[in-house]
Formats: sequence, C-alpha cells, structure tokens
Amino acid sequence: MSVFPLSRKLAASTVVALCIMLAGSAKGQTAPNPYNGFFWEQDGNGVEVTFYDGSGGAVTIPSTILVNGVSLPVTSIGGGAFTHCYGLTSVTIGTNVTSIGQEVFTYCTSLTAITVDAQNPFYSSVNGVLFDKSQTTLVAYPGGISGSYTIPNSVTSIEDWAFNDCTNLTSVTIPNSVTNIGDYAFSGCTNLTSVTIPNSVISIGAGMFYGCGLTTVTIGTNVTSIGDQAFYDCMNLTSVTIPNSVTNIGDYAFSGCSNLTNATIGNSVITIGDWAFSNCGLTNATIGNSVTSVGQYAFYFCTNLTSVTIPNSVTNIGDYAFNCCTSLTNATIGNSVITIGDSAFEDYRLTSVTICNGVISIGDYAFSGNTSLTSVTIPDSVTSIGAYAFYNCGLTNVTIGNSVTSIGGGAFYYCRLTSVTIPNSVASIGGGAFSDCFGLTSVTIGTNVTSIGDYAFYYCINLTAITVDAQNPFYSSVNGVLFDKSQTTLVAYPEGIGGSYTIPTTVTNIGDQAFYYCIKLTSVTIPNSVTNIGDYAFSGCSSLTSITIGTNVTSIGDGAFGDCTSLTSVTIPNSVTSIGNEAFAYCSRLTGVYFQGNAPSVGSSAFYGVNNPTLYYLPGTTGWYTPFGGVPAMLWNPQAQSFGVQTNQFGFTITGTSNLVVVVEACTNLANPAWSPVATNTLTGGSSYFSDLQWTNYPARFYRLSMP
Repeated sequence: MSVFPLSRKLAASTVVALCIMLAGSAKGQTAPNPYNGFFWEQDGNGVEVTFYDGSGGAVTIPSTILVNGVSLPVTSIGGGAFTHCYGLTSVTIGTNVTSIGQEVFTYCTSLTAITVDAQNPFYSSVNGVLFDKSQTTLVAYPGGISGSYTIPNSVTSIEDWAFNDCTNLTSVTIPNSVTNIGDYAFSGCTNLTSVTIPNSVISIGAGMFYGCGLTTVTIGTNVTSIGDQAFYDCMNLTSVTIPNSVTNIGDYAFSGCSNLTNATIGNSVITIGDWAFSNCGLTNATIGNSVTSVGQYAFYFCTNLTSVTIPNSVTNIGDYAFNCCTSLTNATIGNSVITIGDSAFEDYRLTSVTICNGVISIGDYAFSGNTSLTSVTIPDSVTSIGAYAFYNCGLTNVTIGNSVTSIGGGAFYYCRLTSVTIPNSVASIGGGAFSDCFGLTSVTIGTNVTSIGDYAFYYCINLTAITVDAQNPFYSSVNGVLFDKSQTTLVAYPEGIGGSYTIPTTVTNIGDQAFYYCIKLTSVTIPNSVTNIGDYAFSGCSSLTSITIGTNVTSIGDGAFGDCTSLTSVTIPNSVTSIGNEAFAYCSRLTGVYFQGNAPSVGSSAFYGVNNPTLYYLPGTTGWYTPFGGVPAMLWNPQAQSFGVQTNQFGFTITGTSNLVVVVEACTNLANPAWSPVATNTLTGGSSYFSDLQWTNYPARFYRLSMP
C-alpha cells in the first residue's frame, strides 16, 4: 500500500508494551505486587484495574482489593486492561464496577463469555455479551465466539470498538432499533463478509469496518456521514452505493479497497475527503451534482479508472486528487471549478481534457505526464498556471487565456509545442517554462511581460525567433533575438539560429544563459561596448569555434564558456579582471588562452576538464605564476630577428620562451590589411627559423607574429 492511513490500531507488540508501561506508572497508589495477576491503581475511594498479567482461563475480577489494610471496591476497568490476553476464556465482573474503558478485551481470541454479577447496577450480560444495565448499549462482544450474531432489539447504540478484531464473527444482524454505531465498532472482523446498516442509523463512525472482510455492504438511507477510515482496507469489497442522505465522505473512507470497482456517490454528498477512494480498483466513479470539493488524493492511484466527470457543483479539486490514475483517458471538469490542485491529474493517459471557463488557478504539476494530451485550451478565467502544470505532456498546441498573469516555472517543460503566443495579460514567465520544447520554432511575447526566468527557452533547439510586442516596456527583440527594452542587455538568443553572430554595439551586458546551449552557433563577436559576460552565457555552445571578446569586458561569469567543446583558443583582453568558476570547464579542445593584461582573479575549476591548455601572458604584465588556475602559464614574448634571403627564400629567426607556439601571418597591403596565416612555428630551445616559400609571388609582403 502506498497510502498512509491515520489508523488508531496498534501492533500486538506495541499494545503489550503500552500495557506494561501503564502498569508501572500508577496515577495513585499501586500494589507492591500484582494482586492475583491484576495491576491496579487507587482511584478516589475505589480501585481501577489497569492491567492483567495472569495465567488466563476463567478469570473473576475481584469485587474488592485490600489497600493498606482497607478493603476498597474495584469500581473500574481501565482501557485495554485485558488486551492481548490470548489465554483468557471467560471473565466475571463483580457488583461494584461502574466504569469500563475502551478496547478492554481486544485481541482476546479465546474469550467466549463475559459475565456480570446480577447485582451490578451499571452493566449486564446476555449469552456472554457485555451490555449496559438497560441493555440499550452493546459494550463488548467476546472475540472467541464464532458464527453469526443478531443484536437484540433493545439495543440503540453499539459502543466504540465493541466487535473490534472479532475474527470469528461471520455475520451480524443490526436491528432497526440501533441509531448509533461507535468508532471502530467492527474493525478487524476479517471474516465478516456482509452487513446491512439499517435506516435507523444516522452516521457511520470512524474506522467502523476498518480491515473487515466485507464483500458487500448496504448503507441505510438515513446515514448522513461516513467517517474517516470507515471502510479502510476492506479489500474484498467490490461495489458500494452511497445513498442520497449522505453529505460527507470522510478521509480514507474507502482507501485501500483494492477490489472496489464501482462506487455511486449520492446526490447529497458535499465533500469527498482526502484519500477517500485512494488505492481503490475503481473503473467507474459517479460524482453527484452536490459535491463542492474533491479532497487531496481522493482518487489517488485508482489505476483502473478510465474516465471521470467533475460536475458543475465542484469548486475545488484537491492536490493529487486523481494522481497516478494511469488508465484515465478522459476528464471533464465542471463550470464551477475554481482551483485545480497540485498534481491533480498528474501521470495519466489523458487524451483530452476540457477546462471550463471558471477555473482561476491550475496547480503545480496539475496535468504533468499526460503524454497523449496533444491540445489544451486554457480559458480566459484562469489567472495562474502553476509550476510544471503541463510538464511532459504531448501538447503540440496550447491556447493561453487572456487573463493569465503568471506562467509557472517549467509549466510547459518537455512539451511538443511548435509555436506559442504569450497573451498581453501575462506578467511573468517562470524559469524553464518552455524548456526542452524541441519542436518550438517561434515565441511571441505580449505587452505586459516584466519577468522571464532563467532557462525559460532552454533546449528549444529549433527555436529561431522570439518576437516581442512593440508596446512592451521591458523587453524588445531584434531579428528574433530577445533584449531588454533599451537593448543594453542581451537576454536570450534562439538556439535554432546557426552560423555567426555579431552582438549589437548597444549591448553592455550579456545576460546569464543568454546563448546557453546554442549548439548551432559557430562564431560570435562581442563588441567593445560589452562590460560583462553573464553566468553560463555561452555554456554548451558545442559548435562555437571562434569568439572575439571586446576590449572593455571586465568580468566573465561562472561557466560562461563551459562545454564549448569546439573552442581551441581564446584571447582575453586586458580589461578583464575576473573569471568565474568553471568559466572554461570541459572545453576539451582548448589548447591556448592568451591574456593581454595583468593576471585576473580566477574562480575554482575555471579550466576543469580541459585536456592540455596553456595560458599565455605578455611581458610587463603582473600577477602571473605557473601553474595559474590549475594549468601551466607561459610568457608570450616572440621577436623576429635576422631578416634576409637564405637559399633563395626570404625568412627570419623567431626567438622567445622555449616551446612557445607562434603563428606567422602575412598581408600585402597595410592600408587595408587582410592577414592570413602562412606558418606555425614552435620555438624549440627558444628559437625557430621562418622562411616564406611564396615570397617571390608578391611585389611586397608584410608579416606579423600571432597567437595560435
């Protein structure tokens, strides 16, 4: 069972331990030794029997006990005093007992007779069954009696726990004289298969038939409430009709009735309690037109339930109400529903759902996991869509109503949407709201969106355009790229756009995750206007081979270029003063990082997972040492010397730090230079000779030394 009942039943070992504890912690004076197996406590001018630890068999409760030389009457028997006395066969109650607690003879499986002295003014017995003196209340039925039992017509009330764990009882007849049946009255009667609750009974108490072997039950037409756990774990019960007189079904009322396939809920029921039908075998449930509230987990894990109609009377569907109903394919939600709770319809096979105009709130995970649900219309009455409300649904189309003000984080995460329009009413889009929508190609954002969370469009690998209404005062778009209104912050670059991109010169800040997982981006130019590159700004851009960082960038955020697995080299301008944690982590092909200024502060693991990188710094800069940031650092100081023609080839010697790798570039016109690499030299032992085999093909040629 995966539910968690609020059961009052205790395991045998627990009860015994409890009784022993009670026996040793007297309210009043306690006998130094048990009196013939009886533990007792003085209570006023009398004595209460709190626990029996004798040999069993036929037991007579003494009429008096000698206390300090004074004979005191035994006036009460405490709750659970004889519980788990398996050897007890009969018990005789004397003349002075005026009070008997609950569960006194529970689990006394051999007890066949409870006898009361005829002079007792408060209690009596008939055929071994314990009653009050007038025999209007049935107090306790011996657990050792087998077969059927007919309750006398004099009885109007059945005491709490009266038949508790009478496992040998096979049938019981309750007369029309009975108006009240106490809590847990028949709980644990595992061989009781059928019962009729007469029309005279007004309420079914908590746990009344908890754990019984019932296969059928008839509920009287005057019952107004079914208590908590009333039929909990009646695993053989197959069908139940709740009459129109009932107004309330308590928490866990039918929970765990795994073979209950059909339930008809009367037209007067107002509330269906939490977990009321959870873990039932229901294939069909008819909810009456008077129900206003379906409780939390009410039909949780009803894996055979295929369809449900929520009537117009219902205003609230509780959290997890139909969660894990894995066969549910159709749900119709009535016009009066205001709130659909968290995970209310999570993890189904819904193919269609009608959300009627009147629903105000759709809770977190409300419809998540319905992979066959392809289309949904969110009516204009809805103001909020909860976090992950439609997560992992099969949605290819969604219409968002014009009153929605917030779309929760992950609301449409992993849906099959191809396009989406955010209406003008929406003010906030939560983090990851449309993440992993692989088929999404375009997004249109309305006029009032003021907040877009992190990763809102993450893993939307085919998204090519984010368009913002021109009237939006917070956001704008240019060529499908999302900016703030002033276009000083680049917010999000669509992952589906490939090739090269030059960031506009209005931009001063590249936002966190702005280019996150843009796997089709091959090169990017960051202009001199930019001062900050946000956290994870280019993380996961696996095709990015070239990046030009402007000369005014001061900070590179955490993970900014992490997992850029095609990046082989990068030049860091002298303006950069800080590089965040894991800024270049897992850039597996990165071999050279060239710094043009003093050593910046470097976060932990900035180059973690990079195979063989080397950091290069310039002469005259400060703060450098090796290793730096966990990787080798090398002075970049190549110089060209000894120009001339040797063996009919023009060349020169390059000197500098040993093993430095230098690229020689050439152009033919310094007024309009177009530099191109002509050779790569390694300064083995601190020098290397460069010769230009093509020197005679140009009237003039200019050279420069560059980083790889």
